[in-house]
Amino acid sequence: MSDALKLSAELRERAGKGASRALRREGRVPAVIYGGKEEPTTIHVEEKALVQLLGTGHFMNSLVMIDVDGGTHRTIPKDVALHPVNDRPEHVDFLRLAKDAKIVVNIPVVFVNEEESPGLKKGGVLNVVRHELELACEADKIPGEIEIDVTGLEVGDSIHISAVSLPAGAENNIERDFTIATVVAPSALKRSEGEDGEGEDQTGEDMEPGETAATEQGPDADAAQEQEDKSE
Repeated sequence: MSDALKLSAELRERAGKGASRALRREGRVPAVIYGGKEEPTTIHVEEKALVQLLGTGHFMNSLVMIDVDGGTHRTIPKDVALHPVNDRPEHVDFLRLAKDAKIVVNIPVVFVNEEESPGLKKGGVLNVVRHELELACEADKIPGEIEIDVTGLEVGDSIHISAVSLPAGAENNIERDFTIATVVAPSALKRSEGEDGEGEDQTGEDMEPGETAATEQGPDADAAQEQEDKSE
């Protein structure tokens, strides 16, 4: 589970673009805490502290405990608006969480024991289809990452979500058994197989003169046959 992050904030007395611009000039970032069947709480946070949390790489998937006006709000970031030119944070939305809340988050995937994969040791390549998993997690049990062991995988093997052991309090939020990664042969290996005659396209070979491969018979050939049938 990823550790909860902490952030100090102050209540915003005024709203509007003018007030927000004034806060940004002072090194503050406007923000709002909403949800939890409560009225939204408008706040502002220190830009430097926020940038440090953004730099952790897991800000959007972490609990953020916001201290404001003598109380602590249990939240998760939902959106960060960045300046289109300098990428400085301009506004943050935080979702207030109840203790027993369950939320959907994208958790990064990390592959381990690659040296124990025969397919990778032979020169195969791990083709990652999904770098993150969409999981429904209990608010206080959000994992920082999901480790996937590739021990024993051969070229051609695939890893599906059904084969991954998810931590307690987390479950797959997509209702199908999707592929996360596959071990594929490198292009050099494919070329060597082709030189040996394996895996090559044999279309058109070993055919009598005047014959046409089935894969070359496109829509025009089908249309001509249909017209001939109608004229009979």
